[in-house]
Amino acid sequence: MSRTWWRGAAIYQVYLRSFADGNGDGCGDLAGLRSRLGYLKDLGIDAVWLNPWYPSPMADGGYDVADYRDIEPVFGTLAEAEAFIAEAHEHGIKVIIDVVPNHSSTASAWFQEALADPRARDRFWFRDEPNGWSSIFGGPAWTQVPDGQWYLHLFAPEQPDLNWDNPEVHQEFEDVLRFWFDRGVDGFRVDSAALLFKSEDAYEDLDGVHDVYRRWREIADEYGGVRAGDQDGGQGEEPGGGQGGERVLIGEVWLPDQERFARYLRPDELHTAFNFDFLACPWDPAELRRVIDLTLATHLPIGAPPTWVLSNHDVTRPVTRYGRADTGFQHGGRLHGSPSDLELGRRRARAAALLAMALPGGVYVYQGEELGLPEVEDLPDEARQDPMFARSGGANPGRDGCRVPLPWSGEEPPFGFGGPGPSAPPWLPQPEGWRKLTAQAQLADLDSMLNLYRSALRLRRELLGDGTLTWLPSEAGVLAFRRESGLVCVSNLGPAAVPLPPGELLLASGPVEGGALPPDTTAWLTGAGPGVSGR
Repeated sequence: MSRTWWRGAAIYQVYLRSFADGNGDGCGDLAGLRSRLGYLKDLGIDAVWLNPWYPSPMADGGYDVADYRDIEPVFGTLAEAEAFIAEAHEHGIKVIIDVVPNHSSTASAWFQEALADPRARDRFWFRDEPNGWSSIFGGPAWTQVPDGQWYLHLFAPEQPDLNWDNPEVHQEFEDVLRFWFDRGVDGFRVDSAALLFKSEDAYEDLDGVHDVYRRWREIADEYGGVRAGDQDGGQGEEPGGGQGGERVLIGEVWLPDQERFARYLRPDELHTAFNFDFLACPWDPAELRRVIDLTLATHLPIGAPPTWVLSNHDVTRPVTRYGRADTGFQHGGRLHGSPSDLELGRRRARAAALLAMALPGGVYVYQGEELGLPEVEDLPDEARQDPMFARSGGANPGRDGCRVPLPWSGEEPPFGFGGPGPSAPPWLPQPEGWRKLTAQAQLADLDSMLNLYRSALRLRRELLGDGTLTWLPSEAGVLAFRRESGLVCVSNLGPAAVPLPPGELLLASGPVEGGALPPDTTAWLTGAGPGVSGR
């Protein structure tokens, strides 16, 4: 794998609690993840990104971090984490972990010290009087402590915001980065990357964040810099036992202003950031073309690779979303309970996967996406654990529906989630109807979503990844482009079948008969002609 592996990598997101349960207690863990590394290698991904695995009261699925230098006991131990990193590297898989710098946990040592001694409160945002800010999760963004002061939490009350005007906070996170780099981690995904600094009237995208990421980039470069005698960019051992190649910083940056978004990706700051415009884009050819062009135009001047994301642990799964009349996504309007044609959604999700994988840059696959899992919208209220649900009084169903544990095998829940032996029920209930969606069932079906992903990721590694694209002439409703390798991607979002250009058909998201590409279908070809036309 090249030093700049991250520029065109296929990265698989692991929501550890729901991936695989190694000890049968109903909760996913490191033992379960380690047992499935062969599955991930065979899938064809280049790296895994893990949501927070740190000690946490789990008020927000682990994003309320109590200790940044250890592992949540439910997931395992620090020794197991180190073993996992080493084993992933043996499989040729890089490891990216979450870092959560905007807030910590009310259970953290720092916050407990602040409660006991007001002189220790400058690491957080304590005030005598709150302002009118609301929490992103709903309700007020301030909570009062027994002595009358208030502390800021842009998310849940259990997640007090850190004060990045305090040098101690800077030093703490620099030390945390080094702690994990020394253990072989290949990169960090930076949660809520634009929210760190606050003023009296704003808390997003203030200029101080850029100085933080410039310093973090210096640290990452210390671990991933070119070594003497290795000027050709080859691999080899580096500080912390890594595989070679750059250490990467990936930002979660939700900003509508593309110019300000691009500032986070300057050569001395973050390496990449998630493309939420593409993730939220409806299944519409004009909108997709607009977002793709805007993304490429934003990244080109700064030399950063774009990323392409269809889903993650916070958004409605594509199979459900693409089957609705409104196929876009907004956090404030999750469209819970809106009718969804899952067959249509699955056809579009397959087509969208091939489209995303063919675009230049990196691509992310959220666990279960490769199985075509739908959103679980009928979870009983008592099972829901997302604070969005509780803080909205049930008006917002929260994100639990895309976090239901994966089905691995068998005919009934827990579908092999806890391994072959007896195990406790999963922490969120799985639908009975998932028996046809297990990994085991799909491996035996050549036309399954899982086998489509395996084939696409294999071809992507050979023919796609980082680079540019050239749009090809096509009729309305069709997106067609050629990559440097000669691969041509054609996505038909129109109402009628269109003829494919001459060439060898490498892969298609659905049946292609008589040289015609059906609606809601994507095809990859090589040796194709100059354009796609319905005439």
